[in-house]
Amino acid sequence: MSGIDVGEELGARAAQARALSLLRIRGRALAVAILPAAVAVVLFAAGAQGHLAGPAWDAVRWAVLCVAVVVLLVTVLVAVSVARARPAMSPTVPVPEEGAPDLYRLVRELADRLDVPAPSAVALTPDCDSWLEDRTHRALRPSRRTPAGGGDGDKTGGRSGDRAGETAPVLVIGSPFLWWMRVAELRAVLAPVVAGTGPSAHPDIAAARRFVRGLDAAIADAAAPGRGAVRGAPLAFAGWVARLLLRACRDHAAEMERCVAAAASMRAQTVDYGLRIAAQEQVGLAYAGWDRLLTRVALPAWRMGRWPSRLDAGVVSALTELSRRDRLADGFALRLGERPACDLLEEPGVADEAASLLAARLFHGGPAESGPDWAPVDWQQYPDEVVDRKWRTEAARLHRVLDTLGVPRAAAGDPDVPTLARVVEQLSGPGGPGGPGEELAARIGAAVAREEAGRPGHGGPGHGSQGHGGSGPAGPDSGAAEDPLDLWGPGPLPLFPLQPPRTGTELLADHVAAMVCCAAVDTAGAAPGLDWLDGPALLVGGERRADLAAPVLSLVEDGDPDPLLSWLAEVGVRSDKPVRLV
Repeated sequence: MSGIDVGEELGARAAQARALSLLRIRGRALAVAILPAAVAVVLFAAGAQGHLAGPAWDAVRWAVLCVAVVVLLVTVLVAVSVARARPAMSPTVPVPEEGAPDLYRLVRELADRLDVPAPSAVALTPDCDSWLEDRTHRALRPSRRTPAGGGDGDKTGGRSGDRAGETAPVLVIGSPFLWWMRVAELRAVLAPVVAGTGPSAHPDIAAARRFVRGLDAAIADAAAPGRGAVRGAPLAFAGWVARLLLRACRDHAAEMERCVAAAASMRAQTVDYGLRIAAQEQVGLAYAGWDRLLTRVALPAWRMGRWPSRLDAGVVSALTELSRRDRLADGFALRLGERPACDLLEEPGVADEAASLLAARLFHGGPAESGPDWAPVDWQQYPDEVVDRKWRTEAARLHRVLDTLGVPRAAAGDPDVPTLARVVEQLSGPGGPGGPGEELAARIGAAVAREEAGRPGHGGPGHGSQGHGGSGPAGPDSGAAEDPLDLWGPGPLPLFPLQPPRTGTELLADHVAAMVCCAAVDTAGAAPGLDWLDGPALLVGGERRADLAAPVLSLVEDGDPDPLLSWLAEVGVRSDKPVRLV
């Protein structure tokens, strides 16, 4: 037996030992529950045989019987609550076999090479992670824990699970992997994940996972809002008991999952081990590019009520641009000549659109379907539909706030014409704390908060059934009942916000920069553009100008207009000319 086989066997045995420890905890809890009933049986049997006679023992017998009945009823309540609780399910985009026969073939061939059961299905998640997820329960609730994307691509524990003789777990694949990785790299990255179906099929491990998963689901159900007093009190008690049991199980469960992951990793070393090392570099690069794309490119669009419909294709452009700029990434772009893993899908564009909408809903919030205020946008339309509209919307908001402060529209000429000069004059030499710059920042922040609260999907007017209903992100094979986010109820999205709230000063700087960009477009022939790594960009003469932030901050924070005036003169912007707003 090779060292790899020995390591895998040891890991599997350690996982089974931890599973037995979890089952023993379940057994001890059951033993404690039936102990009063057992004592009552002994006392009544002794009384029937003439032992322990007398009024005192009769009272003891009936008291113990009452306690036993109460404990058994409580045990039944907790057991039913745990059994009926809906285990967690991560929101994903299902990939039917007819839509990706090559991908299913790759996964099954990988399972055959590893000599493990093949996953029952494949699904996509809008993040850089992959795992196995048990979905054998008839009614699952979506998991509050997003695939956080540690970037290792090797996670096999915690999410995997297979009931012996029943449906195997679902293989969830990070959608950016399919677009950035080549086919061979994807197979190497998925090898340790698919290998997790082996130890997961062991009956003790499967039973232990069902026990822990049921406890977790019972706690979540007990904490759900909207329960009445009659139903809420028993569920709260069941949740308290489940929390005690889960606390006792935590260390054993974590160690079991670690051992399962170790055993799966050892087994996967026989498959493309050398390529796995190179593929892990691509996992880290994909995670960096995906995070940059979401925070710098997608988030501004989401805030404008537009969701980029090709995020996964965009991550390829972002990483290609990163490879061009970063000398440490030299050579990565050469891989693009090989077959991309997204070719394993019959309609990669449809899958990309579904994953992009799910990403928008998870990380920012919004309706499940497109509408007037929540529409998809292609990358070719991004500069006009998002960048230019973002600038002009923020510039219009800035001037509305100035109007509320009583600031004149123009020193001379048409008083109704919005100009950049009005903004520069108002912010120049603002004084100390409490000056017009600080008041303007506070009002800008309040205006943004009011407008965001009123958008669908943000907990304000228009949020509710539209924010969670519809056909969902899963494509033509999933109706409203299959949309996992429907089960979240009326609570506001987003579930996993990308960025903390911006301060008033940051918002004011953004609005002033937007006004400058609008003036540059209208008076100096500039144009809105898209930078794959930094998001909205101002193009002057076809080249990106990335030096606007410092002059704007000098004006907003210090009241010094000279750096900005110099920048405007260099670019040829006329601050006294009118600017078109939305």
